[in-house]
Amino acid sequence: MVKLASAREGRTYGPRLSRNRAEYMNAGLYLFSTVVLICGFAAMFSREPRSGLVLMLIALAIIIAVNIHDLLAHLAGIDYRFSLMGFDTQLALVEFAVPVVQALGSALFFVGILFLFLQAEKSYGYYKMEKHALGMLIAGPVLWVLGSIHNLCQIYERADGHVQILQQSVQIPFLIGSVLFMVGAILNSYEKAEITHHGLQLVGRTWVWLGICGSLMFFIGGLTNVVKVFKMLQINGLRLEKLRGGAQDRLIEGREGHIPLIIDETRKKMILDEAKEAAAAATAAASTPYKDVLLGRT
Repeated sequence: MVKLASAREGRTYGPRLSRNRAEYMNAGLYLFSTVVLICGFAAMFSREPRSGLVLMLIALAIIIAVNIHDLLAHLAGIDYRFSLMGFDTQLALVEFAVPVVQALGSALFFVGILFLFLQAEKSYGYYKMEKHALGMLIAGPVLWVLGSIHNLCQIYERADGHVQILQQSVQIPFLIGSVLFMVGAILNSYEKAEITHHGLQLVGRTWVWLGICGSLMFFIGGLTNVVKVFKMLQINGLRLEKLRGGAQDRLIEGREGHIPLIIDETRKKMILDEAKEAAAAATAAASTPYKDVLLGRT
């Protein structure tokens, strides 16, 4: 149940007010979903464990929506120009791939929990789904781990050091939580493989406890993500990472219809050098006496 954690300028999409509102809602919904997930796993120890499955389904539905928003936010940030991904590899492997992988993992986990709920509710007719449910409970966290590793592969060259510290504070808990979910699902599969089980008996205490620990790590990552989003949107002094490989310039050229307003350091140097040479030539011409100019022409 991980989400993308990015500090790229490519995420600056739409009017500032509506964008800020959407980013706050995105971070807040993710944090809320982690709380619901913790409550869902804790409810598995109650007299009505099916309520825990319902809470898990709600949390997973929210996180799927959050990841879809992350994907659309980055695509809107580059005006849906997929050609720019050829210039900046990280844009394709992280900002585009991570939300897709995380949404797929959450969808698989959602379907696995749904199969368990149907089996517990009907108690017959869904025995063939039980093996698929256990497989999906493993496949979902595996995709979360893969997405968390991709999340950690973000490279920052110009971003502010404060932003990078906040990034690591978000990404590391996400990775630990994903690993806990994956280990819990694998151990649960081995425990239940020896004897035939049905319904809620397919998940044991090991899976529930590791799920609670993993959800707590997601909560910590989500809480830090709220702080990161607040700092990024409120403090103007923080520098965000720009698109690399010329993608940022091409994006601005397409938006402005002329030479980009924001250009890299090398192009700035070239323009400054040309301006200095022109100024020096103008100064030399101004300092030449008028008589020398006439003699030079004759």
